[in-house]
Amino acid sequence: MARPQDDHLWALAHAERAALAEDLSGLRETQWRHGTLCGEWDVEQVVAHLTAAASVGQLQWLRSMLGARFRADVHNQRRLAEHRGSTPAETLQRFRAVITSTTAPSARTPAYLGEVVVHAQDIRRPLGLARTPDVDALTPVARFFARRNFTVDSRTHVAGLHLQADDGPFATGTGPLVRGSTLALVMSMAGRAPYVDELDGPGVPTLRSRLSGSAA
Repeated sequence: MARPQDDHLWALAHAERAALAEDLSGLRETQWRHGTLCGEWDVEQVVAHLTAAASVGQLQWLRSMLGARFRADVHNQRRLAEHRGSTPAETLQRFRAVITSTTAPSARTPAYLGEVVVHAQDIRRPLGLARTPDVDALTPVARFFARRNFTVDSRTHVAGLHLQADDGPFATGTGPLVRGSTLALVMSMAGRAPYVDELDGPGVPTLRSRLSGSAA
């Protein structure tokens, strides 16, 4: 049985998926081919990845990873291809179908809320879409990212730094201060270097250097 906290986090994830679907519904064909902050993936590929992430349970994930010889990039690319439609409209339709999904490879619910939050901004920022996730959705992601490395090396990126949100309750760590919006902190912890420019404090050069050093 799901815990009340998990139910709350899934409700937030569903709201963020729905908001992204609304943004995507107005895209032109060329915008679906636009680059994102997520490596070499374009907008449609990131959306297909999000659909895959909401469709693969623990056993499916394990079988997929075994088939990929535990190479996460191979696993991700295969599942992306599986959930991508023949057109952007079909890809969006498939994403809409999983908006209320609670399927995930593990019980780390904040990580899957973070998946939606981060990848939505991976899409929005390059396209100039101004929507910002709700601070209520960003705060549990920030806390999770600061506590542990999961799908991103978020804890490593901010080790020995004091993070302080200026628009919400998130604060953690000791050391040189890094201050800014919860969104900028989340995206920076996720390794998205452009968001570091929105932060200030004596710890920012350290964070920027770490992200530069970890860039693929």
